[in-house]
Amino acid sequence: MSSPLGALVGALVGGALCLAVPWLVVRTSEVPRGRRLLPGAVLAGTVAGGSAGAALDSGWALAAVLVATPACVALAFIDWHTRLLPSRIVLPATGALLGLLAVEWAVTGDHDAPLRAVIGLVVARSIYWLLWFVHSAGMGFGDVRLAALLGAVLGRAGWAELVVGTYAPFLLFAVPGLLLALVRRDRSLLRAAYPFGPFMVVGALLGVLAGPALVGLITA
Repeated sequence: MSSPLGALVGALVGGALCLAVPWLVVRTSEVPRGRRLLPGAVLAGTVAGGSAGAALDSGWALAAVLVATPACVALAFIDWHTRLLPSRIVLPATGALLGLLAVEWAVTGDHDAPLRAVIGLVVARSIYWLLWFVHSAGMGFGDVRLAALLGAVLGRAGWAELVVGTYAPFLLFAVPGLLLALVRRDRSLLRAAYPFGPFMVVGALLGVLAGPALVGLITA
């Protein structure tokens, strides 16, 4: 799939799928939908799908991103307002993604890419589970479930995407808080609790878009 076509398809499908985000939010959380959620969700899906379509050279990899997009947009919104990541969204989205991988396996006969996605799921979930086990006060189990979904998407995209997309959320989470604490000269900001889910979603998208380039810079 060429980059312009992939960007167009990704933008259109991503935006259309995110029409369901307000329904997911209202159905699975106490967060009021609000007037701005629908246009914001559609915009987020359009940008995420379009940029992923431009970056990825595989229609199946793009499909994996698109399957996860509405769930990730809804989860980021919910987590930001409630610090919860409902399993009623995460688990069905993960199941749908695994179903897509099974279809790819059956249709294309390519075992490597779906297997890499499953490995990504296991690796990302294991890393987050270990962090949750060591310090459960600092990370919820919803983050562990979300890591499995994102790990499968990143693994399907590639090894570099998986590495960057798994590591980037921690950097995205830490750096802004540190800079804000330095600017305001308030160390208490470093101890403040913030939802991690939105950073996981943004970090995963960064991995999809820039994973190979960033890994190339590091290993060059």
